[in-house]
Parts: sequence; C-alpha cells; structure tokens
Amino acid sequence: MTILEKIIATKRQEIQRYTDNQSSETFFSGKGRLADHLRHKKGVISEIKRASPSQGDIHTTVDIVAQAKQYEQAGAAAISVLTDETYFKGSIDDLRQVAQAVSIPVLCKDFIISEIQIDRAKNAGATIILLIVAALEKVELERLFQYAQAQSLEILVEVHDEEELAVALELDAELIGINNRDLKTFNVSLERTAEVAKKFPFGGKQILISESGIHTKEDAKFVYGCGASGILVGEALMRSKDPGAWIKAAIKGEAVR
Repeated sequence: MTILEKIIATKRQEIQRYTDNQSSETFFSGKGRLADHLRHKKGVISEIKRASPSQGDIHTTVDIVAQAKQYEQAGAAAISVLTDETYFKGSIDDLRQVAQAVSIPVLCKDFIISEIQIDRAKNAGATIILLIVAALEKVELERLFQYAQAQSLEILVEVHDEEELAVALELDAELIGINNRDLKTFNVSLERTAEVAKKFPFGGKQILISESGIHTKEDAKFVYGCGASGILVGEALMRSKDPGAWIKAAIKGEAVR
C-alpha cells in the first residue's frame, strides 16, 4: 500500500464519524478570489502545516492565528490550512480560526473524497478546496468538482504528471497545481513542475501553481520561470524565523522567467 492509499483508507474511516449538522457554522465571505489575484501578479499561497508523514513534526505548537496574520501582512495571495488530523496534525478548527483572522482567500488542504468534507470546509470558512486527481476515480473527481462549483468555492485541482494534467484540463479547472512531491513515494523534485509545464496551456483561463519542495527564493524563481503564477509553500515558512521576509523575498523574484 502506498502512502497515498494509506491516507485515503484512513480518511474513509474518519468521514464515517463526521455529521451533517453544520448549520450553526458561519461562512466567512468577502475574501475575493485567488484566481483574480494570480491573473495580475505572482503570488505565494502560504501554508499552516504542523507536521507531515515525510518530515514528522514541523511546528506543532505554532500560534496559527499569529502565523496567518504574518502571512497576510507580508502579502500572501492566500493561506492554505492542513486540516488532516491523523497524518498532518491539523484540524477543521485550525481552518476556522484562520478564516476568521484574515481577509484573504483560504484553502482547505485535505484529502477530499466526499461532499461532506466540502461542506465542512465551507462552513469553517474555506473559499478554496483541494481535489487531488491521484486520490480519486474520474467519476468521483467530476462529481466533487461540480459539487464544489455549486457551492461557489474555488477549486485547486492537483496533478503530478501529464496524464493527470489532461484530466484537470478536461474538467476545465481554472486553478491547477503541480505537486512536486510524488504522493506514492513522497519523493520531491522541482523538475516535476518543469516537465508538466511543457504541456500546460498558457494564455488561456488556466492558472499554474507549483506545490511542495520550494524552500528558497531561488526555488521560487525556478518554478516561476517554468510558468507558475503561484507557489504553495508550507514547510519552509513553518520552519522560518521570519516567514514574512521569506514571502516578500519570493514575491520579489516574480519577474524572473
């Protein structure tokens, strides 16, 4: 069983314990669209990430509200919040706290396989959800994509290779993320963005975001140079003594092609 298969199996067990009674939650609107930001300038999607299967504990005692506000003040385009509890030590409450604290778009970063997870994300304040092509059968992906669209959520569709990119394009996804981490082995290479970007339809409605393995401003420059309009950065910011300075430095490299 691959790491991804293990995570999905656990997720199927977890969602059995979820309830549909989310009506008391408040949806925090008025945050704008990530796609609109990235059409005009390069951007950093800054992540709240306590831990991961590949790196173990990263920053489990982080003050997530203070961290999120630092991200926003530094000019982050959006904030991503890991909500998986078992493997990433996040929670839906982390998402709720961040959504209440900032005025920029918020991404629910999880392994979404059910509509109930989309409902929970929206009710906690997410304006964007993640759908991973490798984690879903095509019919599931299409169903969840359409469901999230009907909820007026932005959807980041994550791919790892050219075949998965073709699936995302068939969906007519606007935000397409290339994950530099192979979710089956968890090996990371920025060359994944370079390779998949060769087949990306630049100039259309699609926006390319490079995810994972971006640790330095030089890494950011590299993937921007491959055509990425945005980068998703977690571990580097969570380990940084000054995440705001990291974000500003990465944004300054936006003109490098």
